[in-house]
Amino acid sequence: MSSGGGIEIPSRLPLLLTHEGVLLPGSTVRFSVDSPRNMHLVKHRLLKGTSLKSTIIGVIPNTRDPEHDADDLPSLHKIGTAGIAVQVVGSNWPKPHYTLLITGLCRFSVSSLLKERPFVLAEVEQLDKLEQYTAPATEGVTAEDGELGELSQRFYQAAVQLLGMLDMSVPAVAKFRRLLDSLPRETLPDVVASMIRTSNKEKLQVLDAVSLEDRFKKALPMLTKQIDGLKLLQKTRKMNPDQEKRVLSVRKGGVFPGRQFNQDEDDEDEDGDDTATLERKVQGANMPESALRVCLKELKRLKKMPQSMPEYALTRNYLDLMVELPWSKSTTDCLDIRAARTLLDNDHYAMDKLKRRLLEYLAVRQLKASLKGPILCFVGPPGVGKTSVGRSVAKTLGREFHRIALGGVCDQSDIRGHRRTYVGSMPGRIINGLKTVGVNNPVFLLDEVDKLGKSLQGDPAAALLEVLDPEQNHSFTDHYLNVAFDLSQVLFIATANTTATIPPALLDRMEVLQVPGYTQEEKLEITHRHLIPKQLEQHGLTPQQLHIPQDTTQDIINRYTREAGVRSLERKIGAICRAVAVKIAEGHRVSKTESPTPEGPSQQGDKAAPPEMPIVIDHIALKDILGPPLFEMEVSERLTLPGVALGLAWTPLGGEIMFVEASRTEGEGQLTLTGQLGDVMKESAHLSISWLRANAKTYQLTNMMGAPDPLEGTDIHLHFPAGAVTKDGPSAGVTIVTCLASLFSGRLVRSDVAMTGEITLRGLVLPVGGIKDKVLAAHRAGVKQVILPHRNEKDLEELPANVLADLTFVTATNLDEVLNAAFDGGFPGTSNTRTHPLLTSKL
Repeated sequence: MSSGGGIEIPSRLPLLLTHEGVLLPGSTVRFSVDSPRNMHLVKHRLLKGTSLKSTIIGVIPNTRDPEHDADDLPSLHKIGTAGIAVQVVGSNWPKPHYTLLITGLCRFSVSSLLKERPFVLAEVEQLDKLEQYTAPATEGVTAEDGELGELSQRFYQAAVQLLGMLDMSVPAVAKFRRLLDSLPRETLPDVVASMIRTSNKEKLQVLDAVSLEDRFKKALPMLTKQIDGLKLLQKTRKMNPDQEKRVLSVRKGGVFPGRQFNQDEDDEDEDGDDTATLERKVQGANMPESALRVCLKELKRLKKMPQSMPEYALTRNYLDLMVELPWSKSTTDCLDIRAARTLLDNDHYAMDKLKRRLLEYLAVRQLKASLKGPILCFVGPPGVGKTSVGRSVAKTLGREFHRIALGGVCDQSDIRGHRRTYVGSMPGRIINGLKTVGVNNPVFLLDEVDKLGKSLQGDPAAALLEVLDPEQNHSFTDHYLNVAFDLSQVLFIATANTTATIPPALLDRMEVLQVPGYTQEEKLEITHRHLIPKQLEQHGLTPQQLHIPQDTTQDIINRYTREAGVRSLERKIGAICRAVAVKIAEGHRVSKTESPTPEGPSQQGDKAAPPEMPIVIDHIALKDILGPPLFEMEVSERLTLPGVALGLAWTPLGGEIMFVEASRTEGEGQLTLTGQLGDVMKESAHLSISWLRANAKTYQLTNMMGAPDPLEGTDIHLHFPAGAVTKDGPSAGVTIVTCLASLFSGRLVRSDVAMTGEITLRGLVLPVGGIKDKVLAAHRAGVKQVILPHRNEKDLEELPANVLADLTFVTATNLDEVLNAAFDGGFPGTSNTRTHPLLTSKL
């Protein structure tokens, strides 16, 4: 490698073909090798070589190695860099490859190719002197005359200016400073071009500049551009007048003005020691005395810890959370009751009970400023607007809103957080929500509180007891914080579909507000007030393009949806909007294609003409878009045989109508029950059979042979459609009695009557729940008369006026009254059993 003329590289070099990076003399670059020829070079030359000469290879930039050995070799770049392989690392993931760390030595040009397989071997000619990268700088080199000396001096001054704008405490900048002072001037263009942020194209220009003068001319504009970029960044940054800040960016061991380490931000460190700033934040957080003591204690421990300790980051994260929590930050409530009523009426139709409760809260807040936030629970079927009402409450009060989805949560740490002794510990959702909103009096919506789970990690419903207790949540303690936080000013709103799955202790802490399903008239009003404008906006339509009459909307409500809420209704309207959007888009396309040739209408006759505006959706168009109706008014059709009665059921999705069917065959007096019935409903069926057998003579009930015992020689089969849905509860008792009475007497039950109520063995009718939802379901199904227990008469006050006007209600205290109202012309025997002899007390 050495001769009388100086240090020389071997005349024959294996070539590494690269296309990503550019290796310049004096720089160190990491290359990834996975192509066949390059892999062979590493295996047969670098890994098997035993001398220093075997580690020297040639790096040819801007040349992609073919993926297969048999492929022809592409044209090589004319100038490459000889380098020494400092490190070789192999890996098999995701595919076999090597990573090479190569330090550039000098330039060379390819004279001729000696062989192409298994790797490229070439005859090369050295272009640079190798001594200039190893010899120290001398005065003779730095004091050149002429244009080259001037270029060298300008380049050195520009490099010194760039260093003055960077932070000398960073290792990469310190290395730059040492190189600038130790290397000869003629090596600076290569070294500086490899360290500053430049493109591969610009580095190739420096590599191709063989003469030193051309090299300075190519590298100097790159250095000037970096300086101008830093100056522009410093001008645009808002710097403190009393403290000079610097910008630093590091990329693969180089310095470039890209990513800024801005020290004006509150989250950034000041020269690696920001404990003073953190202490000022702790003092200015206005936290309670107990929390302040804990923070100061942790801060004292933090000052004594080295930054390399794992606990340093944990303590720092804890202190950052403590200073970010809104201990004393709050928003001012908007207490204008008239404006609040207007806003709620504009956002939501109906829901009078919820609106009245919020207005009551506003009124009390006007009279007493320090009022604890109420804890409300909206219970109702899906799609009736429970979550959206919570958003409107926050909007009305002018508070921040945060939603916490509790569906499926089965770990109590989600509520109370993890203790800081665990790896990856974090605060619970309550504290995280307060950090997110930044105030201590937001509106928290605890969505789907009835769907909380339970697991080995604890019961989150039990953890919510402290959160939702007005007497305890003023000192809520999260496991991560381990200090008390005041939640008394937070307005908690929970939503649920049913209260059956909420633990009694948790339910007792909340003020339950029932949100029933909508009536048909309410759905009609909601559709034209909210749903249609919303869907038109989402689909890019206007009222001038689409018009849905009220008759069509009523048809959608009755025949295409049967739900308590309006989600399916909104989806149907969205389907109509999409169909209309297709028509309008096709019309625009046709009009555009016809516009250049107005003289040939006959040629365009097969294309559809643009539709007339607005497009009106009638019943025919509705059927074309949504298909055949999904629901029909089948009540009267199904009550055409004896042994069928119509009952009312309650589900978490709202009220439902329920048919009860009975048949009898010759047998041994057995009772068969089908339809996935629960134990309570099975007991109601046995109660009904026992009561009818005991009163068979009174009501003239016989079996198939005319005998007075209805079960003698007869098997009874009771079925509750739909068979795939589980059913349970006592409210089907009166329906089963009516169904069996119809079967045994051979008379038809009135087709416009629905009923609900629990029965006893003495024939009394007891009250049941869910009356409002059940009556609304009957109203949706077109029923005209509803039979209810007499003690449920008070529940009728909650029904809308139009429902009360459309339906006739019969309140019964015993089964005689039920049977008399369920059959046309009454039921035989009921008139005789209504009057009972008066008994005289002998006490």
